[in-house]
Amino acid sequence: MAIQSIRLFGDPVLRTAAAPVVDFDKELRKLVKDLTDTMMDAPGAGLAAPQIGVGLRVFTYYVDEQLGHVINPDLDLSAELDEEGEEGCLSFPGLAFPTPRAIRAVAKGFDMHGEPITLEGTDLMARCFQHETDHLDGVLFIDRMDPKQRKLAMKAVREAEWSGLSAPVVKVSPHATGGRAL
Repeated sequence: MAIQSIRLFGDPVLRTAAAPVVDFDKELRKLVKDLTDTMMDAPGAGLAAPQIGVGLRVFTYYVDEQLGHVINPDLDLSAELDEEGEEGCLSFPGLAFPTPRAIRAVAKGFDMHGEPITLEGTDLMARCFQHETDHLDGVLFIDRMDPKQRKLAMKAVREAEWSGLSAPVVKVSPHATGGRAL
């Protein structure tokens, strides 16, 4: 098992857009395994690479006993919204709030071997695809809430036992690419 530390709200990596994956290599397969192991250990319904400090467009999911991953996702969303669905996040441990999301989502991307995939989900699976893709864009679920709900959520964050913990140190790569794949 390769369980990694999950970054908590306040860590700048969670607000940074991830770079597209261009190398479908052994390192990418290890990242998918690390994400899967960490997500299952947490446990969670999904986990995006930025949540473990990796700025690449990769996420894993485990919803309705379906385990998988998507690389470089692109979403097509239904116009119909679920306004009241509860949503949580491993980067906000123990907290969940109503967050509006599309009821249906189609995720197009690639698997860890570079093969194209198309996944369709409704309800919780659609919510998961949207939540994890948001992470890859530096967007958090609290950003999707109406102002009143966001205010309540931020109050709960401030009162959470993990709030105020120092964020992990983000190391800067000495390489010209800044640690990102080209």
